[in-house]
Amino acid sequence: MGAATKRRGLPALRRWQVEALAKFEGSGDPDFLAVATPGAGKTTFALMAARRTLIARRASRIVVVVPTAHLKVQWADAAEGFGLRLEPNWRSREKLPQDMHGVVVTYQQAAAAPHAIARVSQRAIGVLDEVHHAAESMSWGEAIQVGLSPASRRLSISGTPFRSDDSAIPFIRYAGAEAVPDYEYGYGEALEDSEVVRPVFFPRVNGLMEWRGADGESYAARFDDPLGEGSLAGQRLRTALSLEGEWLPDVLDRAHTQLEKLRTEDGDAAGLVIAMTQDHAHGIARILKERFGIDAVVATSDDPDSTRRIGEFRDAGDPWLVAVRMVSEGVDIPRLRVGVYATTTITDLFFRQAVGRLVRWVAGKGGRQSAFMFIPDDPRIREYAMDIKRARRHNLEEAESDDTEPELEEESEEREQLDLFQPISARALPGEAAIFDLESVWDAEEDVDAEEAAHEEAVEAEPLDDVPLPDLASEDELAAEAAGPPLTIEAAPPDGKTAREFRKELREQNKFKAEAIARLSGLGHAKVNHRLNQEVGIRKIGEATERELEARLRAADRWIERMSPVRR
Repeated sequence: MGAATKRRGLPALRRWQVEALAKFEGSGDPDFLAVATPGAGKTTFALMAARRTLIARRASRIVVVVPTAHLKVQWADAAEGFGLRLEPNWRSREKLPQDMHGVVVTYQQAAAAPHAIARVSQRAIGVLDEVHHAAESMSWGEAIQVGLSPASRRLSISGTPFRSDDSAIPFIRYAGAEAVPDYEYGYGEALEDSEVVRPVFFPRVNGLMEWRGADGESYAARFDDPLGEGSLAGQRLRTALSLEGEWLPDVLDRAHTQLEKLRTEDGDAAGLVIAMTQDHAHGIARILKERFGIDAVVATSDDPDSTRRIGEFRDAGDPWLVAVRMVSEGVDIPRLRVGVYATTTITDLFFRQAVGRLVRWVAGKGGRQSAFMFIPDDPRIREYAMDIKRARRHNLEEAESDDTEPELEEESEEREQLDLFQPISARALPGEAAIFDLESVWDAEEDVDAEEAAHEEAVEAEPLDDVPLPDLASEDELAAEAAGPPLTIEAAPPDGKTAREFRKELREQNKFKAEAIARLSGLGHAKVNHRLNQEVGIRKIGEATERELEARLRAADRWIERMSPVRR
């Protein structure tokens, strides 16, 4: 492995990351698509690629585009481990401070201000996280094309490189109608490699559901009764997930029991319930409180505090998180080991994203680190679970069917009056969803491993450890060959703070001092800030470097000192 992966406390690269990095650096194409299973370390790969690109002076800036606001902060924090400073709070009207290496924006932000993104993308390396989001609408795709076209390189990464519609993804190469990755690392490959991802098991829960349909008729069915994929199948699933029935509380009992078993060996292990709506999520939290005395953390996409709650949950010891549209992809909570799929979103894409929250391996924990996703034994969900290891590529001609049940929105009272659908009862049935004893799970895995080993005995294969890794240039070699002055990318802030924390603290201190001057002088805040900015030669606080922020503080202190009353 090259020196670039070992020095200055940088994270060590996995085999697939080294291989992908070698392909990326050897490619002459400005666009590169890396597909890797959730939990494999796509962020680490992308940040190492960006770092080495800057050191080699093949780009002078980084622009990262992510699906959600929460991920902006997560990427900025991760970047500091590579000596890179990314601004997650950048505003399109501001210039990037000279001591920052780049910005992190959402796809929505990039679509709203494509020309501002284009300005900051000049000679940049663009990183598109979960790139399929760039095609969520025609306007988004077109805007991303405008915003990232000036970039020197564009690195697209995804764990689910396909969409449920027929929209082409920007900057992706297609062979006919199929997206072609430049490097691909699947879930099956990751399982074969040691300590990359967890094996996920899918306890399936059958049930007997009774409901009154939208046509006014009464129905009763188990999950193994054939109903097709039309409205009746959707109504059966909605009945099972109803807060008034017995099926959902029973499944939560089983999932909590499984989590308690895991927490005897892994005290930080946590569970995730993926709910349908905000009301549904809070109802599930009430069930967890009533049955187990647990105050579950609730995070919904329409709650501005959800990002903070998820961050706190990631670093705390709370056992359960209930979420709606907040942790489908990208969000890094490695301690999640049990999931409950309690949503009516029935697409392969969403299911894979949900399962991806449970697969991240935690170094130092040891053991098999098995994870469990409790699912309704709905035939559609069951098929997705059975297919989870199969590589899927984006194919414009093989779009997902439009007749699957969409995600439920919070329905208005008027809609409820018009819709005659009404759950009557739902109860779980015994079956495959017994609580898994870890020893039996591991024994089953060993049986499968033994079968696979026997099957492969006749195949001559070079041991994985003996396969040489690609030869990567060291960072010193990259810098020596680069044109232009060397790039500084590792100026650590004082007192052990992260660069983002230190910059935030400086800005807050500047705000406090400006307010104090305004009170003492009687001048308006705008005038005070303008004079302080002039003093240090900046246009806006958001464009100031750390040194300029510190110089502005000293200028404010001098101003306050001049106005201080003479002591009697």
